[in-house]
Amino acid sequence: MPNTKLQARMITIKKYAAIDIGSNAMRLLISNIVEQQDKETQFNKSALIRVPIRLGQDAFTVGEISDENIDRMIDAMKAFKLLMKVYKVEKYKACATSAMREAYNGKEVAEIIKAKAEIDIEIIDGKNEAAIIASSDLHSFLKTDQTYLYVDVGGGSSEFSLFNNGKMVASKSFKNGTVRLLNNMVNEVVWEEIEKWIRTHTAEFENVTLIGSGGNINKLFKLSGKMQDKPLSFLYLNSQYQYLSSLTYEQRIAELGLNTDRADVIIPATRIYLNAMKWSGARHLYVPKIGLADGIVKAMYQGLI
Repeated sequence: MPNTKLQARMITIKKYAAIDIGSNAMRLLISNIVEQQDKETQFNKSALIRVPIRLGQDAFTVGEISDENIDRMIDAMKAFKLLMKVYKVEKYKACATSAMREAYNGKEVAEIIKAKAEIDIEIIDGKNEAAIIASSDLHSFLKTDQTYLYVDVGGGSSEFSLFNNGKMVASKSFKNGTVRLLNNMVNEVVWEEIEKWIRTHTAEFENVTLIGSGGNINKLFKLSGKMQDKPLSFLYLNSQYQYLSSLTYEQRIAELGLNTDRADVIIPATRIYLNAMKWSGARHLYVPKIGLADGIVKAMYQGLI
């Protein structure tokens, strides 16, 4: 019999990590980047660790991050550093959003963490945040013949980006996040500005589809039990909003299994998505698994950051 040689395709695996320091929680995403000849590079989640340090509660109410939360951040960052060492991460980036941006001691906290945990933190603005997220899997999701309103709801701010023919045509960040809403720190003027922005920029497009990102919409999607490529309808989202609002905070934890730091913010988050659908005329909302941490990994790999 002739000798047959089985030639295995050569693959290269790189390990990158992203740290997302948000207003509601901090996340460490460790990704395996699989490079294979003549094939598209794969980005596979190896681990995701979420730490519920609500920095926004400090930043938006008293204007500074408290000593207690600075200590918690240092401990979390030391743990992240050790985990990255164990996973043999070769490259990482840490980005902080609106809470660190707005706390008057945000830069000082970043310097303390660099000294104590040896992690560099870059404090980014809303425009950068939207651009980094857009460099994630978002583009592979967009169909060129359709119009999408991408909505990322965080604890401190919400980012809105309009895509048409596969390209971003408008983007805006508003100080209308879930932690702010919980603390009654968003007045009607902000809602009116968002409505005006959405209506103005979507007016010329006949059919707009919403794309949602953020921990709350991911949780709502998971609760729906839908397949990943299926959208949530406006009617479904509205009924969920009414249902969640009818439950007490304790019931949302006990009956729905929500985390303690998710059970309160999920309601204001749903309200933002519902309003975005109403003002844009969107009937459906897709929830691809994308976010700031995914975007950081992709942007690092592409040499953008």
